[in-house]
Amino acid sequence: MIPEQTTALAGQPGQPGHGLFTVGSPVTSWTVRTALPVDYQVRFAPRLLAADNPALATAGLPAGPRRQRRRRMLLVVEARVHELYGERIHAYCEAQQLDWSCCVLLAHEQVKTMESVFQVVEQLDRFGLARRGEPVIAIGGGVLTDIVGLACSLYRRSTPFVRVPTTLIGLVDAGVGAKTGVNFGRQKNRLGSYHPAVETLLDPTFLATLDLRHLSNGLAEILKIALIKDGRLFETLDRHGERLLADRFQTPGDTSAEVLVRAVNGMLQELQPNLWEKELERSMDYGHSFSPTLEMRALPELLHGEAVCVDMALTTVLAQRRGLLDAAQRGRILSLMRRLGLPVHHRLLEPGLLRDALTDTVRHRDGRQRLPLPVGIGSGCFVDDLTARELALAATDLREAAAPASTSARAAA
Repeated sequence: MIPEQTTALAGQPGQPGHGLFTVGSPVTSWTVRTALPVDYQVRFAPRLLAADNPALATAGLPAGPRRQRRRRMLLVVEARVHELYGERIHAYCEAQQLDWSCCVLLAHEQVKTMESVFQVVEQLDRFGLARRGEPVIAIGGGVLTDIVGLACSLYRRSTPFVRVPTTLIGLVDAGVGAKTGVNFGRQKNRLGSYHPAVETLLDPTFLATLDLRHLSNGLAEILKIALIKDGRLFETLDRHGERLLADRFQTPGDTSAEVLVRAVNGMLQELQPNLWEKELERSMDYGHSFSPTLEMRALPELLHGEAVCVDMALTTVLAQRRGLLDAAQRGRILSLMRRLGLPVHHRLLEPGLLRDALTDTVRHRDGRQRLPLPVGIGSGCFVDDLTARELALAATDLREAAAPASTSARAAA
């Protein structure tokens, strides 16, 4: 059994009194080692806003009798989600006899800043939130849950929260990990913390009201997992992706569930052994080497997943030029991106931006590129020797390949 917290406290070797408190030999140096187990739950929870469903009312509470008690609840809901689901959220809280308050927050990439975090903190203070027993409920997309997560990590140094992602990118990516973050200046997620939600509730029925562009945006993160670690997922997307997009993942059957479950499972498989990112070679960084710089410079033109897809298209060309995949595989990948409504190129993808992006990525990865590239479809490797010339040639190849269907961003449906 692992204790909740274990601590070793001792004088340094070679110091007077090391390991002993000896009269006349005072200890003047200590090393503190501590281990605190972290666990959180991610689960599918259909019909989340049904009046008789206790999942949301009890989310984040300890198991046992206490989990069923009436409690106070502070909800932070993204503005557009409140427009669509506000009446149902309010009716749910009343049906569950909750003492509740709802904070409606505008949340998109351009307001993903500390000012938005401070707005949430003000609401936490005004509500008089208990420190441990009243987890905050965050309902919205990845930007909203990132803002609330960071606010909760700072408030009283650690306040629990529950994620209810309402976008596809939230369901399979932003909602399942440990990271929170906001932008600083032109730098994406430069300020943040590791503060996982105590519970994440995944309800795909929220996708029914999501426009097609934002569904495509989330499909980019699913495609990331398919390309770098799950060839079967790629084949499923290749066969059924356009239908899943058109149906907004609402058609009953196994395909929709399989895609979502494989995406969430693939993400968590990669995150769990390296939750705090001590190891900087991370396969889930695929598509995230050049996209942070591209996304921030293109705002508000590109969504996050769209920038990630352009990054993946570029690294697909890089991989093909290195012989890591063949021309037919490259063609299949770029074709699927287009069929999923995603851009494969952007006008800002020029040598200056790519140089700046790679420089920032090297800093972020502690002085090395650690650049993920696909090996075939469904596997990957890391490289540290990418040159500016190689990158420029790949960008030129991609521009030529994208020319017939080039678009900077897909129009919203």
